[in-house]
Amino acid sequence: MDMITQNIKPGFWGVVLGAGLLAIIGFNWGGWVTGGTATQMAQAAVIDRLVPICVQQFNADSDKAVKLAELKKADYWKRSDYVVKHGWATMPGAKQADGNVAEGCATRIMG
Repeated sequence: MDMITQNIKPGFWGVVLGAGLLAIIGFNWGGWVTGGTATQMAQAAVIDRLVPICVQQFNADSDKAVKLAELKKADYWKRSDYVVKHGWATMPGAKQADGNVAEGCATRIMG
């Protein structure tokens, strides 16, 4: 029994250390990400694609100069609500606006 323990112990520790090393390499240099990080990356990519549509809808507004002045006067935390209120952040075919798109759109319109 002692002989089996002596042979298994080094193998066990080799597996543990190998798995740890693989995880370190994978997450640092291999491009691995956690599920939460992948979700955040996907949401950011969607927002990056939708913000230009929001800006285009703002640019199509006939009163955009007046509304831009009002947007600039609005408090920072109320700007995305202003964008939502005017429907610019509501994507074609959607029933409601996305708050993150509205926030990005307000930033882009202001900048």
